[in-house]
Amino acid sequence: MFDIARTAFAWLVTGPHPVALDGRRISGLPPRLVPLDEVGRLTVAKGCPQQTRDAVWTALVTRSRAEGGTWTVACVGLALPVLLPVAAKLTNRFRGEVHDIHAAVLTGFLEALTDVDLTRPAILVRLRWAAYRAGHRALREALDAAAPIADLGSRAPGPEHAGGHPDFVLLAAVDAGVLTAAEAALIGDTRFGQLSLADAAHARGQTYKAAQQARHRAERRLGRYLNALRENDATTRAEPRRTAEYEPEKTRRPMSPRPPKSGVGDRGTRVPARPRPSRSTSEPGAVQEASSCD
Repeated sequence: MFDIARTAFAWLVTGPHPVALDGRRISGLPPRLVPLDEVGRLTVAKGCPQQTRDAVWTALVTRSRAEGGTWTVACVGLALPVLLPVAAKLTNRFRGEVHDIHAAVLTGFLEALTDVDLTRPAILVRLRWAAYRAGHRALREALDAAAPIADLGSRAPGPEHAGGHPDFVLLAAVDAGVLTAAEAALIGDTRFGQLSLADAAHARGQTYKAAQQARHRAERRLGRYLNALRENDATTRAEPRRTAEYEPEKTRRPMSPRPPKSGVGDRGTRVPARPRPSRSTSEPGAVQEASSCD
């Protein structure tokens, strides 16, 4: 799937007349026709301003919507540096067929091309998140279908596992209503991705301080959610042990100190038996409870 997209993009930039963007219309690009592969290298560079990235993606998406074909392939090819890690994260612990999940990632990206808001910053970040959500839905469907026969080890990590991947944890929190998709994207892209908090604030139309506070509030809710999951998991694991290994005190039968009448006691033991008092069994100490195994 992605190999086909990579090959198709390579055809666009091969030969004497590669598909190019007019850099004279985009601030931050060289003032000339810039081949798409060069556009890709420039926009993924750490020093590239977010405004330049957004201007490039506005031009690409606009032409994809108007002309389709070549420019849609161009969008996919230039997005491969973010789409491939998305697909890898979703399937790195999935033992089943990954083709459908990869296809869902690509489909989610293509669908988002048709309606992503080009007036808001961080266009590629939002396209990536749409692709991730689509791929995650496909992964869940695959896991649900395989659940009756699947080995638990084949399941993707979730928030109940200490080693669960952060993106899985964030998406589970969105599904649980703990976070909004925007809050999950803010945490994921600034904590685990390559988007700075300053760029995220610009993308959200906020000041840096407002974005910082929004992230802090979201992370506090996420922390409470994860702590509750851990406590529930610990309780669930402890309950079977109590019922299986420990017998309630009231169900135990008292054991008599008198040995069974098998004749063994009459033959003697290494330690001489103490004489049995003649007092009534109703007196204290006449009947002993078995020592507890607790």
